[in-house]
Order: sequence, then structure tokens, then C-alpha cells
Amino acid sequence: MDARRFRTLFSIALLGSDMLALALAFALAHRLRLLIDWPQEAVEIQRLLDYLPVVVIFVVSGAVVFFFLRLYHLRRAVSRVDESYAVLVGVTFSALLTVAVASLTLKNSVFEVNLPRAMIVYAWVIAALLVLLGRWLLHQLRGLLQAQGVVQDRVVVIGTGDAAQLVLQKIESSPYLGYHLLGLVNGAGGPREVAGYAVLGVTDDLPRLIDEYAIDEVIIALPEADDETMVNLISLAHRERVSIKVFPTLFEIMAAGVTIDDLGGLPLLSIRDVALRGWGLTLKRGMDLVGSTVGLVLISPFLLLIAIAIKLDSPGPAFFVQARMGLDAKPFRMFKFRSMRLDSEAHGPGWTVKDDPRRTRLGAFLRKYSLDELPNLINVLLGEMSLVGPRPEQPAFVDQFRKMVPRYMDRHHEKAGMTGWAQVNGLRGDTSIYERTKYDLWYIENWSVWLDIKILLRTFFRPGRNAY
Repeated sequence: MDARRFRTLFSIALLGSDMLALALAFALAHRLRLLIDWPQEAVEIQRLLDYLPVVVIFVVSGAVVFFFLRLYHLRRAVSRVDESYAVLVGVTFSALLTVAVASLTLKNSVFEVNLPRAMIVYAWVIAALLVLLGRWLLHQLRGLLQAQGVVQDRVVVIGTGDAAQLVLQKIESSPYLGYHLLGLVNGAGGPREVAGYAVLGVTDDLPRLIDEYAIDEVIIALPEADDETMVNLISLAHRERVSIKVFPTLFEIMAAGVTIDDLGGLPLLSIRDVALRGWGLTLKRGMDLVGSTVGLVLISPFLLLIAIAIKLDSPGPAFFVQARMGLDAKPFRMFKFRSMRLDSEAHGPGWTVKDDPRRTRLGAFLRKYSLDELPNLINVLLGEMSLVGPRPEQPAFVDQFRKMVPRYMDRHHEKAGMTGWAQVNGLRGDTSIYERTKYDLWYIENWSVWLDIKILLRTFFRPGRNAY
């Protein structure tokens, strides 16, 4: 099936699922209000058929509000957290809009009905749950079809560097995205193969390759390319029905929330407008205190079992304490479960890599699921770390990276975190420090409570990617 036609049909299926869920929610809310006579209201509950005009308003309002919230504008990968938030907002506005429209249009007419407040609340809650359930089922079906190759977009990646390899890794680990990766395109004199994928040609061959391979999408993964090169590549890739995506530069990532400021009437772009100040800083610290305290209390028996298992598995202490750089580049002692042999740093500090021989048997399991980092909760409780933030590095690495990576030290303007935006996007372990810094800076520039919640949920439900 043609990918564009499939996306159109999927959007229609989403619309039908949402409308059915909203109608069913109102019917269930009516039934629930009949069964539960609390709180008592001085209104008579009428037959469900009498509420048909209100149901129509509720369903139409929901469809319109969802459309304006872009819930039918399909993206390649849908964040379940973001979609859940948008659905909750949409259902809330739909319920309020229904009450307002019904009051204005049905009052003093033959269709006038009594609307108990409890029934409205029931409809709101049930509608949110049913809409999310319907959308989850449809997304599961979509992912299954795309993973099986029923509907896929043929794609090539321009570039062979770290950014291109990150894109390859994302496509390989996410078959539900519906990409069929044909290969890469590079400048003259580049490698012939990258991570098992063939280099199909050079950039000047793009028009021919697009026609020859019937390419649907081109991803340009050259974040350090100059403007002239980028414009030339986009011109070469431009063909009818071909989608073009560009891996962003550091400035483009930071400028996602750019605002206009002025200097005595002279317009300026305000980029470094960090959100984590004042009440935000207090709120984030409150979340850290509650989260670390509750977490340590709830999982303390589990922590004890892990500590005992480490002692039985290999000689040495259960905990590993190491100096890391935190807020304002000040060192602190970070607590972890030991996952390496005692002589692992005999030749100096080093990042762990895939199948690292320094790991113990139990350590490999702990690192795969990030269980070795649970003692970080102690650092969070002490105020040395946060639940979410840039991951802290060893002082030796910081001294090295600050000379290599532009704005690397800006990561230390906020507390280090147990997890971060870079980590939930697969940038952990032996991955590009340049790309990790970009994600860390984007997080600092765009911090919000909701973003922290989203990162924590993604960490909990999708652990272990690139964890060695």
C-alpha cells in the first residue's frame, strides 16, 4: 500500500475511533449516574435518547478540538506522554465547550435536557480513558504493520559521521517507524560502507538515486555543514513527493524556543533565556526531595538484595563511589552499585563499551537495566543531583571535553541528573559527546515540569538503550 494513502486512512481511523469513544463515554457516564446517586442533585436524569443532541455536540466538539490540537496530523514517532497530555487537554476543552454550546442552543427548545454535573465529570474521565485506549490500539496496529514491512518509506541518509550513525541507530532500533533504509550518500572520497550499510554514491548522484531507488525520504545528517552546502543538498534532493529532513545544528536545537527581545528598539534574538530560575528552581527541588525520599523508602528492600547479590557475585564492596562534576563544575561523590571488577580503573578512567570485559557477571545485568544507578537517589536527597538533568562526568573527562566541545561547560549551569534528555534519546555510554551536549543544552534551555515528567516516564518504560 502507498505510504501516503496509509497515513490518510490511519488519520481517518483515528477520527472514527475518537468519535466512537466520545459517544460511548457519554452513554457510560449516563448509566453510571443512574447507578450512583451521589452527589444528589435537584435535577431529573432523563432517558439516554433525550441526551442525543448533547452527545452530538460532545462528539463534534471533540473532533474539532482534537483537529486544532494537531492530533490528526501524523508524525513519524508519536510520544505517548505528549499525546496523552494533548488528549487530556482536548477532552477537557470538549467537555467545557459542550456545556457552553448546549446551554446556548438547547435551552428553551424542544431538545432541552437536564445535565447533572456528576454526569459531565463521568463523561470527561471516561472519554479521556477510552480515547487513549483507542489510540493506543491503533498505534500498536500501525507499528505492527510497519515493522512487518507492509507500509514503509524508502529512505537514504546523507552523511557518514556521528550524526549519520545516530540516525542509523534510531532507524535500526525502531522498526515501528516504518523506514526501509536503502543506504547512505557521502561526499567524494568517503567510506564505502558504514555500520553495515552501503554508500550508494556521492551527493551529486542524489537526483539519479532518488529516481533509481524510488526514494520517499532523504535525511541530511550533516549538522556541521555550511549554509551553501546545505542549500545545494536540499536543491539536489528536491523532487516531487520526496520528503526532506535535516539533522539540526547546535544553534538550531537551542533556537527551538527563541524569542524576540530588543535593545532600545533594536530587535535581538534571545536564545539563552534559561527557564530554570526562581519558582522553577524551588519546584524542581521539591520534586527531587519527594521523589528521592519516596523512592528510597519503597525500594530499600530491593537495594539491600542487590547489595547482597553483588557481595556474593564478586569480591569487593557493594557500592562504588566516584568523583563527578556537578552544578557550577563543583565535584561531588556519586554513589552507584559496583558493576566492575576492582581493577577496572587500574589504567585510568574510561567509558564502558559494548561487551566491556571489566564488568562482573551481575554488573552486566545491572548496567543493562540501569539498576547500578539507583543509589544516585542518595545524591538527589542530599541536593548534589537532580532526578532529571545532564549526566555527570568524571573530572578528567570534563577537562578533556571542555577543550573540544563548544559550550560544553554550560551543562554545569544546572544540577546533574540521574537521567536526562540525551539518555532517553539513546545517547548514553560510548556515544558522541557532541550530540549528547546538544541534547543537554536543549534540555537546559527548554526546561519545564512536564518535560521532567516526560523524561522520567520514558526512562521507566524504555530502559537499557546503549547501556553497557
